[in-house]
Amino acid sequence: MSIASRKSKGFTLVELIVSLGLFAIVLLLAAGAYLIMINLNRQAQAEAVGIDNLSFALETMTRTIRSGTQYSCNGVGDCNNPSGTVFKVHSFIGGVGQDVTFGRTVANGIGYITQNGNPLTDTTTVDVKSLTFYVSGTAPAASRDARQPYVLILIKGSVSTGPSTPPLTLYLETSAAMRGSDL
Repeated sequence: MSIASRKSKGFTLVELIVSLGLFAIVLLLAAGAYLIMINLNRQAQAEAVGIDNLSFALETMTRTIRSGTQYSCNGVGDCNNPSGTVFKVHSFIGGVGQDVTFGRTVANGIGYITQNGNPLTDTTTVDVKSLTFYVSGTAPAASRDARQPYVLILIKGSVSTGPSTPPLTLYLETSAAMRGSDL
């Protein structure tokens, strides 16, 4: 058998370089997609934490408002204009009647919702831009007001989703009516 008639059964150097180059490109694309998915997961988790935080604050406020009496907005009864930024209710928490005040406070440029001066929302992920209360039906029964006390709560805020992404802006609205009758 001559050397010329024998065929080589291995890879040539060019084939090896091409296959390694293709493998490197595929691996680079997969690693890039993996890093993008990690970043998107972090953003989704940050959004979920911020939304859960606002949800907790809204749930706390509506539960207190529903079980309360003697609603007032900025120190007066009804407020049907956008200036209603502080809400006070005489609520029964744990069987004991007490006055509860909800409002918005700004510290270090970050707004947060407060209950009796204590923060209800996290100041690191949530920035409450505005908190507005619209209150109706607070007139006493002697004035022949037949409307049930009703509170509409509007919140505009933003949730931080990470250092390299813009914050997510949220507009939330909920309402609560007094459980008992005020007639």
